[in-house]
Amino acid sequence: MNIKEIMLKNELYLSKYATKDKDAFRINGPLSEDIRPNFFRDIDRIIYSLSYTRYIDKTQVFSNKQNDHISKRIIHVQLVSKIARTIGRALGLNEDLIEAIALGHDIGHVPFGHVGERFLDKISMRYNEGHFMHNVQSVRELMYLEDNGQGKNLCVQTLDGILCHNGEFVQKEYRPRIKTQEDFLTDYKNCYEDLSYIKKLVPMTLEGCVVRISDIIGYLGRDIEDAVRLGVFNIEEIPQSLKEILGDSNRDIVSSITQDIIENSIGKDYISMSPNIYNAVKDLKSFNQKHIYDKANSDKDLLKIEEMFNKLFDYLYKVLEDQNIDSDNNILKVYLNNMNDDYKKNTSNARIVIDYISGMTDEYFISEFSKIK
Repeated sequence: MNIKEIMLKNELYLSKYATKDKDAFRINGPLSEDIRPNFFRDIDRIIYSLSYTRYIDKTQVFSNKQNDHISKRIIHVQLVSKIARTIGRALGLNEDLIEAIALGHDIGHVPFGHVGERFLDKISMRYNEGHFMHNVQSVRELMYLEDNGQGKNLCVQTLDGILCHNGEFVQKEYRPRIKTQEDFLTDYKNCYEDLSYIKKLVPMTLEGCVVRISDIIGYLGRDIEDAVRLGVFNIEEIPQSLKEILGDSNRDIVSSITQDIIENSIGKDYISMSPNIYNAVKDLKSFNQKHIYDKANSDKDLLKIEEMFNKLFDYLYKVLEDQNIDSDNNILKVYLNNMNDDYKKNTSNARIVIDYISGMTDEYFISEFSKIK
């Protein structure tokens, strides 16, 4: 048995519904052979990317809070990966594919989280660049922007799981849909044209389905703990009926949902929850929306953040239109200087600025804005 066969030995024990290494395919063709399985290599390509590095200072829910124990995007991503791999191992699925999808799923998130995403979507539509969604931008980063505009040439199964990961929509069952490369690219394209299309996205693998539900599990309890730590609300406000079903700590919530999914999904070609847990998850998500997400930013904060996005975008767009006004700007001397000629020639100025801003950390965004204020 050679080294690569040893690396793939665990596939002997996988479920018949698992995605195997031999099933992997890439848009730009296979990579040169080495000892690593395909999805294992995707993990490496993601964690060594510059986009992954920037997770470290991107908002999860709460921005600009002077508390080192409040989650950043990197923590959420790691929690999702761990939860998804737990479910995947219990169900006999491909943990490498699960980890690759989980670690890459939020790479396209912008400064200030979903708030920033909403404002960048408005800008993108204003310049006829289509809708902006972080899941779509995650794919764009990994498929077209990384490695100086060459992309990472990840497996389509990985990219599809990232595109379809959106944990904002809770379902009782998650059934994968068989897709070709063309089907995946059509899904990707349609997201720019139709804001509601995200609700129609279905992963092509069972592993992608696991990450999708794990995205929800990964933030429900953790966001509660962050909110309580910041004094946003009191833990006693959670309805007793939900506490009895799910618990009131992140540990209990994760454990309750994870075990229920495993028990209800073993031996099946889809992922499911019991009616009791499914309804509790929906109710807790609604509770979080009202008591956490709607309170995470004041109206004054939202106005300020939107103004910052608009002003920074307008200024950077003007820099690209007339490079003489600020030839020393970082969008020219750092960002574009490190992109290949194909990207610079075939990408509109508006899209370049969107790509640039969406990739910023919170701190870098604030720093760039302060230069033009």
